[in-house]
Amino acid sequence: MSDLVDLVPAGERLVEVAAEVADDRLGAPTPCEGRTVGQLLQHLVGLTLAFRAAADKDLGPVTDTSPDDGGWPDVEPGWREALATQVPAMTAAWRDPVAWQGMTRAGGVDLPGEVGGLVALDELLLHGWDLARATGQPYTCDDATAEACLAFVSGFDESGTPGLFGPAASVSEDASAFERLLARSGRDPRWVPSV
Repeated sequence: MSDLVDLVPAGERLVEVAAEVADDRLGAPTPCEGRTVGQLLQHLVGLTLAFRAAADKDLGPVTDTSPDDGGWPDVEPGWREALATQVPAMTAAWRDPVAWQGMTRAGGVDLPGEVGGLVALDELLLHGWDLARATGQPYTCDDATAEACLAFVSGFDESGTPGLFGPAASVSEDASAFERLLARSGRDPRWVPSV
């Protein structure tokens, strides 16, 4: 891969959003159907460990199974500290060109390193937005990062991919790259939590 995608900005934004999540919002709904803010946070704790190990090619228990086997678990104590350290460690690991080469594994799936890095980016961006929306926070993404992730997500079926994406939503022709990414991943860019 000639131009590595930098996961650091998306990771930094996710950490900023997570730091502002109040405890009374942990049971609130998210754009991830049937998932609460707390469950989304615990999902992020697990996936940041897994994708750090995938970048380092440190294959083993953390990369061999999905962090959500058996469903999305409820949030556990220490999630703030875990994300504050694990997200920067994960994004730094993907700055190493070796992470993008050869094969790796995440969620029990063997995949090329280049694909693993894009999946990691996808998780950070989309779930960062999910978390921001669910907790009433703003979320921004630069066009270059959104376009890189959109190119990856566009390889999936528009009718949805169970366990990954819902059916693609529609957006206006003048939608931003990030809005198109959200819609292509099955998210409504206008989603707000129900009162």
